[in-house]
Amino acid sequence: MLPEVEAWLRGRTSSSADWALPELLAAKGRTTISVVLPARDEEETVGEIVAAIRRDLMEAAPLVDELVVIDSRSVDDTAARAARAGATVIAQDEVLPDLKPLDGKGEALWKSLAATSGDLLVFVDADLREFRTSFVTGLLGPLLADPSVVYVKGCYDRPLRNVQSGGGRVTELVARPLLNLHWPRLAGFVQPLAGEYAGRRSVLESVPFVTGYGVELALLIDLLELAGLDALAQVDLGRRVHSHQSTEALGGMAAQILQTSWSRLERQNMMVSLHRPSPRLAQFRRGADGHQVSVRDVAVAERPPMVTIPAYGADRPAR
Repeated sequence: MLPEVEAWLRGRTSSSADWALPELLAAKGRTTISVVLPARDEEETVGEIVAAIRRDLMEAAPLVDELVVIDSRSVDDTAARAARAGATVIAQDEVLPDLKPLDGKGEALWKSLAATSGDLLVFVDADLREFRTSFVTGLLGPLLADPSVVYVKGCYDRPLRNVQSGGGRVTELVARPLLNLHWPRLAGFVQPLAGEYAGRRSVLESVPFVTGYGVELALLIDLLELAGLDALAQVDLGRRVHSHQSTEALGGMAAQILQTSWSRLERQNMMVSLHRPSPRLAQFRRGADGHQVSVRDVAVAERPPMVTIPAYGADRPAR
């Protein structure tokens, strides 16, 4: 590991227990904070997460100013349960409606910039189980304490089938090798694909958002280039429990992450591209007549920096 990264690990890694709520309230001042949950068919978990944030960080203590669920075309009871628990629910396709709708988690995150008003944004996945509001306070700690920090990633243990660790298979098999190979200054991030992170609006609206599963990797790479390593931090949130994807689904995620890394390598002039990678992914399942192939498109679209969108200021709610 680079000496620069070793020094960063010592200086920019903290624990959620290091950030007490009274200290955060004192540091908040006039800073406004939005918490965003991108959600698609998460009726089993979204209500509990929303209720906890509203109870602990809005009603018991005025830390969070805005709690928004971006509903990404759910077909279950996600929107209703989130609203009953106290969130403002906004349909993904109703934000910046003049733009052609795109698919993917990154699209919901990008749209949330136009649907919220906070100076700081905290993103939390809506499928978490055993959720604790220290996820939110931990991520906010470095941002409220140090104005030079612009982006904070969560890290944690990810149990898999009652084993203490073992989750994060795409991280270990794809994302971490890529970062160590091509962006070694990011090698200190324990969970580079974590869905829990926070940042300053001023930087988040200045970088593009990959619309698919490569969004977290792309944000790390782009923010490193924009702000430098010392402007990034990570917070140990303890233990994260959520539903796990099938190996087939993980293959699709991995393919999109590879597509995302390729685009960054090209953009940063880190490779001479002889050909563009194919956006088609072939996977196999055993059927009655042997292995059957399924081919799908894993290409990822990308939204430009939000500040370049003419309707951004008009569409965003005023506070």
